[in-house]
Amino acid sequence: MRILYLGDVVGRSGRTAIAKGLSDLRQRLKVDFAVVNGENATSGAGITPDHAKLLLDGGADVVTLGDHAFDRREMLGGIEREPRIIRPLNFSKAAPGKGARVFTAMNGRKVLVAQVLGQVFMKRPFDDPFSAIDAVLKAHPLGGLVQASLVDIHCEATSEKMAMGHFCDGRASIVVGSHTHVPTADAMILPKGTAYMTDAGMCGDYHSVIGMDKEEPMRRFLTGMSGGRFQPAGGEATLSGLLVETDDKTGRATSVQPVREGGLLASAP
Repeated sequence: MRILYLGDVVGRSGRTAIAKGLSDLRQRLKVDFAVVNGENATSGAGITPDHAKLLLDGGADVVTLGDHAFDRREMLGGIEREPRIIRPLNFSKAAPGKGARVFTAMNGRKVLVAQVLGQVFMKRPFDDPFSAIDAVLKAHPLGGLVQASLVDIHCEATSEKMAMGHFCDGRASIVVGSHTHVPTADAMILPKGTAYMTDAGMCGDYHSVIGMDKEEPMRRFLTGMSGGRFQPAGGEATLSGLLVETDDKTGRATSVQPVREGGLLASAP
């Protein structure tokens, strides 16, 4: 199975790139199943149900979220009405929605998608992501109930993402990092068959500061003072992520490659 994961969609630029480009990208790369992180899709912080629908209609099979999952109040009800949206497993026991679900890909194949939030350097304490994902992977073994599984690890620290990759090695088909918006150069297959990448990057305008118009972040770095709210950059977005091919019998990854489509980082495989 060929699985595409695209990193954090940022603002209108990212949404437009998904709406206009994902369907064609799926066709060219012969993608069987696509997961898109949408937690920054609405004005750079959170996502509305309408914008989630736009990503799903644009070609995503599943939309994952993150620490901004419920920044938009409408998503509290929206996530209950749309099972293709996944919030973090360890966000809150009281949070609506689910942190892991099994979906049906092409030819009836089953794919588990799960997301966890890291704890290191995050603004608020979250429950232990390792025990949260451990229980889900034990309940959905590769080669058994599911043909493939993807874990989106949404956090700041690269060390925590790497630890999650090794913790899931051999038990998940893919472990991919999101949240920091900068693609890393370490796409690889771990020793027991899990495809891994520390951060997939963002689907947004890279002529920016992690997707935001440069002026306000630079003002704060230079002066220590705020001059207004962050605004998403509006130039052409790069679709950033990775493409993984898995073995249907074992669920293990057989190949992994970064995807960079459009904008400043374009170098499509």
